[in-house]
Amino acid sequence: MKSLNILITGCSTGIGYSAATLLHQQGYNVVATVRNKTDQTTLSALGITTILLDLTDSESIRIAYEFTIKHFGNQIDALFNNAAYGQPGAVEDLSRNVLRQQFETNVFGTQELTNLIIAQMRKQGSGRIIYNSSVLGIVSMAYRGAYNASKYAIESLADTLRQELHGSNIHISLIEPGPIISHFRANAFAKYQQHIDKENSAHRETYQAMEQRLTKKGPAAPFTLPPEAVVDKLLHAIESDHPKIRYYVTFPTYLFATLKRILPHSWLDWVLIKISEKENKH
Repeated sequence: MKSLNILITGCSTGIGYSAATLLHQQGYNVVATVRNKTDQTTLSALGITTILLDLTDSESIRIAYEFTIKHFGNQIDALFNNAAYGQPGAVEDLSRNVLRQQFETNVFGTQELTNLIIAQMRKQGSGRIIYNSSVLGIVSMAYRGAYNASKYAIESLADTLRQELHGSNIHISLIEPGPIISHFRANAFAKYQQHIDKENSAHRETYQAMEQRLTKKGPAAPFTLPPEAVVDKLLHAIESDHPKIRYYVTFPTYLFATLKRILPHSWLDWVLIKISEKENKH
């Protein structure tokens, strides 16, 4: 099992980096995608094959796909769709262009690459495709509207694909982490600074508190786990004869998935509003 070929996107830091290095150590043939040459050099020094990939660019996607298939000798066993970022901000402060950018990476580019991989897996007669979703693909939290929407979209695409690929021996799984130690907040803060006009927003006071959370060193939320917790689920999704449809990671994911099933919508809203008020309190 450990000589399987896997393509992992978004490997510069966090979950993707952990997945690429740990699977490489276990004997997997890994191709890891990154956005810049510095990160490419870091992974290459560990003996991991890398390729530059910009999910907002169809040509970049095509080049990365063709490189990967050639490198693997026309046999790709698994794809881990991990690359994504979060755009913070109240929905009313998100321009059409900002929403489009969020979806270009998290949804459109991810699915464009996936569709290319599906075509190859159909030729092989097998494969595993794993999407790294989020607890925010299960419930929506305030000031994360763009990211919430992108993860809901990924969940829907994965669920649809699972039905359309029934009987093809191509398995679709979703991993749904809650808070994980990574550079996610730092990257989100950069997008916030780039795209949100705090001074002219009705949410100005909340943004001031949000900035403190996004720039806080160390875990900013309870029950935060290391990225290896996600990799454990990834390994099961790749290696198990019966991969799960959904893999929950961290206590908040288990909690909110349960609350969504049992609470009236208005009660769940109340819980989520209280959490948002607490995390954005000065």
